[in-house]
Amino acid sequence: MDQELERAALVALLRRGDRLWSEVTDQVETVGSARDVLEDSLDLSGQGALFGAGPSVDLEKVAAEIADWDREGMRLVTILDHDYPLYLRLVHQRPPLLFLRGTTADDDLRVAVVGTRTPTPEGVAHARAIAGGLAERGVTVVSGLAAGIDTAAHGSALAAGGRTVAVIGTGLRHVYPAQNARLQREIAEKGLLISQFWPDAPPSKTSFPMRNAVMSGYSLATVVIEAAYRSGARMQARLALEHGRRVFLMRSLMSHEWAREYATRPNTTVIDGPEDVFRHLDSLVPTTGELTWT
Repeated sequence: MDQELERAALVALLRRGDRLWSEVTDQVETVGSARDVLEDSLDLSGQGALFGAGPSVDLEKVAAEIADWDREGMRLVTILDHDYPLYLRLVHQRPPLLFLRGTTADDDLRVAVVGTRTPTPEGVAHARAIAGGLAERGVTVVSGLAAGIDTAAHGSALAAGGRTVAVIGTGLRHVYPAQNARLQREIAEKGLLISQFWPDAPPSKTSFPMRNAVMSGYSLATVVIEAAYRSGARMQARLALEHGRRVFLMRSLMSHEWAREYATRPNTTVIDGPEDVFRHLDSLVPTTGELTWT
């Protein structure tokens, strides 16, 4: 029950809306208890305590709501839980909680394959070849379930009989884009859906960049197939470099100034095709000493 009440306290803290979620995450991790942080917040605001007389937060009621989410197939994992993704825990943009639908696995080797929603035929072919080849080699393929490159990456990983994870920019009760409803169901059945948003949260302009930060933190490397400057894929490449992760850029991206600049940075590799990614797989998994907070 203590763990259930800790999760409930974190949900209650976030719903208060009086602080940025990143601030809540930092404080809860520092204190080591969401209940203690919530009690302090209620005391300071004069709203009473968690239990007893006066205004309060009914944690058991919130815990019952979390149990309802779980019965619906949406498992809540918080920053205080031991099964919160390790690599994601190490980045500054780590969300305080995640909603998971599907199956978790001990898949240390996770590579994101991302790109534009309006790809060229060549871009789709590259995404399929890279994602399919990764899946055949036992690598988990991560993408964002968007149209275009993301769809090709997820589909190829599934077709190869491999594992794929979709980090989405909405709550788990939504499908975006609508044409990927079937694909989203298949990923939930055979892989994993991850959302950092409340179950009913719709798509928004801010949710997708937040999704890209989580996708970068969750993965050990990001492969960018095709992307314009103002794109989530380009943003994810930047974040991945900030996170100390490997970035692979298709050579066709070198027509973009941003890609030429990123190519000069450590941890960036310009690739011509799938084999260039596969050659580096063994070097992607860091040792314990290489895991650093960013």
